[in-house]
Amino acid sequence: MATRSDLESMVSQGEQVLWRGKPQKKCFIFECIFNPMLFFALIWAAFDIGFIVMMNKAPDDNGSGNGIGGFIFVFFAFHLMPVWIYLSGVLLSFRKYRNTEYIITDRGVYISGGVFTYNCQMKPFAELSNVNIHRGIFDQMFGVGDVVMSGTNFMTYNNSTNNSSLRGLTISDISEYQEVFSMIKQLQTDVYADTMYPNDLRPAENHGYQTRYKGRM
Repeated sequence: MATRSDLESMVSQGEQVLWRGKPQKKCFIFECIFNPMLFFALIWAAFDIGFIVMMNKAPDDNGSGNGIGGFIFVFFAFHLMPVWIYLSGVLLSFRKYRNTEYIITDRGVYISGGVFTYNCQMKPFAELSNVNIHRGIFDQMFGVGDVVMSGTNFMTYNNSTNNSSLRGLTISDISEYQEVFSMIKQLQTDVYADTMYPNDLRPAENHGYQTRYKGRM
């Protein structure tokens, strides 16, 4: 018997799972490696390594190479922190991939992820207002795409800057991005129509807009 994942255990009894999946592993890892931090880390590492080499070759007062002290190595070990952060992000991308999973039910979208912590979140279709497709360079290279969703209750507040920002919900690097996009749009329309249609005093069957949702209160 297959073991239920942590994300699947969040699905309520009575919900119908319509689709589930994970990012394409190759594209997911490539995006973790070739991110904007790569260029910055390379420049930073080249500068520090070049500086270390020049210091190591610089002659002392006697005209002989003086090398560099242990404290210099410690200094540059900390100074190379951006490089270590980038490399750790690449190495931990495999753990991040393992924790990433997507599930779509007849009520909403479930997404899990995280590296050091495991995070699960769910958004009902009633809170979605925008659904888009995004395809970056690696998405196009590997034949996958992202489904990006936003809507009500998607705002996050930053206490340090006193600013609010819009945080989207993304199903990343999936080969069925077009099918998933169409599925979410249809479910979003059905749920919205079923919720807002005022006629018939919401009977056992809602006769408005020919939606698939019947008998849901």
